[in-house]
Amino acid sequence: MVKWRKTNAKNGKGTEGEKMRKIKIFDTTLRDGEQSPGATLTHNEKILIAHQLARLNVDVIEAGFPVASEDDFRAVKEIADTVKGPSICALARAIDKDVDIAWNAIRNAEKPRIHTFMSSSDIHLKYQFKKSRKEALEMAVNAVKRAKGYCDDVEFSPMDATRSDPAFVFEMLERCIDAGATTVNIPDTVGYSTPEEYGALIKSIVENVPNISNAAISTHCHNDLGFAVANSLAGVLNGASQVECTVNGIGERAGNASMEEIAMALHTRKSFYDAETGLKLDEIFKSSQMVSNLTGLTVQRNKAVVGENAFAHESGIHQHGLLANKLTYEIMNPEMIGKKTELVLGKHSGKAAVMDALKKMGFSFSAEQADEITAKIKELADKKKSVKDEDIVAIASDVLHQASSQDKIVVLGKLEVKTGNRSKPSATVELVIDGKACVGKGEGVGPVDAVAHAIQSVIPQKIQLRQYNLKAITGGTDALADVVIRLADDKGNVFDAEAVNEDVIMASAYAIVQGYNKALNFYRHGGKSRDLTPERIGMKKLDGLQ
Repeated sequence: MVKWRKTNAKNGKGTEGEKMRKIKIFDTTLRDGEQSPGATLTHNEKILIAHQLARLNVDVIEAGFPVASEDDFRAVKEIADTVKGPSICALARAIDKDVDIAWNAIRNAEKPRIHTFMSSSDIHLKYQFKKSRKEALEMAVNAVKRAKGYCDDVEFSPMDATRSDPAFVFEMLERCIDAGATTVNIPDTVGYSTPEEYGALIKSIVENVPNISNAAISTHCHNDLGFAVANSLAGVLNGASQVECTVNGIGERAGNASMEEIAMALHTRKSFYDAETGLKLDEIFKSSQMVSNLTGLTVQRNKAVVGENAFAHESGIHQHGLLANKLTYEIMNPEMIGKKTELVLGKHSGKAAVMDALKKMGFSFSAEQADEITAKIKELADKKKSVKDEDIVAIASDVLHQASSQDKIVVLGKLEVKTGNRSKPSATVELVIDGKACVGKGEGVGPVDAVAHAIQSVIPQKIQLRQYNLKAITGGTDALADVVIRLADDKGNVFDAEAVNEDVIMASAYAIVQGYNKALNFYRHGGKSRDLTPERIGMKKLDGLQ
C-alpha cells in the first residue's frame, strides 16, 4: 500500500512540503442511506436532515434519485432550492431520461452536481443489464456528455468496480473523464474488497488512467464484510480525495462507510493520513441522533464515535486512569463531536429555554410544535427528577414525526389494559378512523400484544406486527420509553414507526397507530412502495443501484 504525503493534486498525488490534503465528504444518507430497509423518510424529514448536513458542513449532499418517484423529485428539488453551502447532487442511471430529470431537480442549486453510473463488472453486465462491454462504455460516455451539457460538476461511477476487470475500469474512467467527468467514484458495491485490495485498486487507477489528473477520485464502500471504513481510508492513503459515506453508516444491506468514523479517523490520526476534512465536528452527534430518530434505525450502544458506550468507562482500572488524565483511555474528546454536558430541564423551564436548547441541537419548529414540546417536557419533568438532553431529542423527534407524517386516518382515543400474573392480558381501545369512532378488544401474551390485537381488530387491512423494539432513553425506572415497531402486510410491504412516552404501553400504542397510519396512507395513495425497488423506478427486474 502506498501512502501519499502532502498532496494537493486532484488525484491526490503530490510532493513533500505542500499543504495538508483536503478530503471532501460526499454524504449519501438521503440516497443510499434511505435505501436501508426500514429507513424510509417523509418529505419533511429529508429536508430537515439536509439542513443538518449543511450545518455539519459536508461538501456534497446526494439528495436522492429524482427519477424514482414524484416524491423523491420534489424532495431533491426542495433541497436544491433551499439548502446552501454544500454541492447538491442527484443520482441518474446512464439513461437520457434519468439525466434530464436529475438536472430538472437540481438546476436551482447553488452548486449542482449530476452523478451517473454504469456497471463495469462482467457479472452485472451479463445477468443484470444484458449489455456488452462496448455497449456499457457507450452508455456511460453518453450519460456523462449529456450531464456535462447541463452542469460543470459531473461524477461518474463504474458500479461493482472491485469485481471488474481493472483494464476495463481504466478504459471506462479514461473515456468518461474525456467526456467531462470531474469526479470518478470507485464503488465497492457489494462490500467484497479488502483494504489491501481496495487501496491497490485506487493506486492502480492513479498509475494507469492517463488523464486521471483531470478528475478527483472518490471512494464508495459497502460494509458487507465490515471493511467499509477501512477500505475508504485505504483509498485516501492511495490517492482518493473524496469519501462517500452516510450518517451512522446506514445503507443497503450491512450499510455504507460511516461518516462519523471516517471524519474522526482522519482528525484523530491526522499526522498519519496527512489529510483533513472541512466538517464541523461538533455537529456530528446531533446529526447521528437526528438520523437515528427520524429513520427509526437505532445506533448500537458500542458504535464507534456516536454509540452510547463510545465514551463510557466502567472498569475500575480505566476509571482510575481517567481521573489522572483523560488521555489514558480516551483518544477523542466527547465534546469535540457535540456530546457535551447533559442539558437538564425541569417543570419550571419555559418555552424559551426549551427552544434555545433545541435550536442548539439543530431542530426548528413552528410555534404550535414548540408549545407541544414544552408541554410534553413539563409533563415528563413532573414525573421524574430531571429531563436530560436525550429526553429532549426524543420528545422533539416524536413531535416532528407526528407533524411530518401523512394524513392521520387513525387517531388513538381511550386505552385500557388489564394484566396480572393470574389473568390473561387484555386491552380495550377506542379509535377514531376517518372521523368514525370504534372500539377494539384483544388479548395477548402480554399487555403490548393485547394492545396490538385490540387495534388490529378494527383495522380492515391484514397487517401484522412483525417486529417490536423497546429501549429506555435514559437510565432509571422513570426513563422515557422509545418504541420502534415494524408492521407488514401479506404483500410484503413493511411500515416502520416510532413513538416515545413515559409509559411503555402508551408508547407502544402510539407507535402501532402511527404504523397503521403509514400503511393506510400507502394504500390510499395507490400503494406505491417507498423502497427503491426495480418495479418502482420502471426498471427491468434485474436492474440495480450501486
